[in-house]
Amino acid sequence: MSRVCDLTGKRRQVNNKVSHSNIKTKTLKQVNLHTKRVFDPETGQTIKLRLSAKAIRSLDKIGSLSKFLRKYGPNA
Repeated sequence: MSRVCDLTGKRRQVNNKVSHSNIKTKTLKQVNLHTKRVFDPETGQTIKLRLSAKAIRSLDKIGSLSKFLRKYGPNA
């Protein structure tokens, strides 16, 4: 299973780890993903999603999954 947020589409980033002698080594920064069950009161359904921490905070702020999708689209 790939590490991609279901709502925002966030995925890993490739970065350089720079040593004291300025040697660059490729590293990966993974997304902070959590499995969360989200209830949508407009449709009455509970959906299990893999969400990033930022997407969870956005859902809490906006209120419901339907409002989130109307505002940002399926893959924001």
